[in-house]
Amino acid sequence: MAGSGRRPEHRGPPELFYDEAEARKYTQNSRVAEIQSQMSERAVELLGLPEDRPCLLLDVGCGSGLSGDYISDEGHYWIGMDISPAMLDVAMEREVEGDLLLADMGHGIPFRPGMFDGCISISAVQWLCNADKKSHSPPKRLYRFFSTLYTALLELITTQAMRAGFTGGMVVDYPNSAKAKKFFLCLFVGASGTLPKGLGTECADGEEIHQAKFTNERTRFRNTKGKSVKKSRDWILEKKERRRRQGKEVRADTKYTGRKRRPRF
Repeated sequence: MAGSGRRPEHRGPPELFYDEAEARKYTQNSRVAEIQSQMSERAVELLGLPEDRPCLLLDVGCGSGLSGDYISDEGHYWIGMDISPAMLDVAMEREVEGDLLLADMGHGIPFRPGMFDGCISISAVQWLCNADKKSHSPPKRLYRFFSTLYTALLELITTQAMRAGFTGGMVVDYPNSAKAKKFFLCLFVGASGTLPKGLGTECADGEEIHQAKFTNERTRFRNTKGKSVKKSRDWILEKKERRRRQGKEVRADTKYTGRKRRPRF
């Protein structure tokens, strides 16, 4: 995970502070947009993502999608979660390319283990330090956030194991228990072994809960939404069209747009 920000002045919970007027004001501020873009660029850089394939990232506190714009421009996919309905409404109006989820990060990351290749959070996690309700305990909310984020990012661990030549997957014992749940990374050398069953993985109706299995084939998110290959002519045209929709000044398209130039000697 990579992120940044400072602890905000105590102005009430973000879902109330960022009403419709504040959400639009925040998004339309050119200075804010510039800072968000710079911080997002640095956060993604710090993740050290592979350059030969698109990745799936989680944007915690995505707001109106300013940080997500940079992720899309880099050719990656993203899912954003935010507690402010007004911010997410603005993101939908802006037609951001990521998927959006209304959720409180203090309740944890509501995604299955190993789903994401990385996570960024720009000016958001520090809100967990505030106790905006009597039921809020900053230490507990921070622990819940980071513990569930860890499981959602297990893909980072398994990726490196797969690159080293292993096969295998993640076995989860007692997946429906908050206290007894345990994660085991099982690695095999040579031919793919049969992934062991986790303890307590049968539902009441006898149906088995499937475990997460990984191989050294990385094709899961590649062009899953029919997007163009990064740096291709179609990708460049799509990127320019997104910037036009955002009101940015973009050069006109020509027959030379996206054409690779011959190397000079």
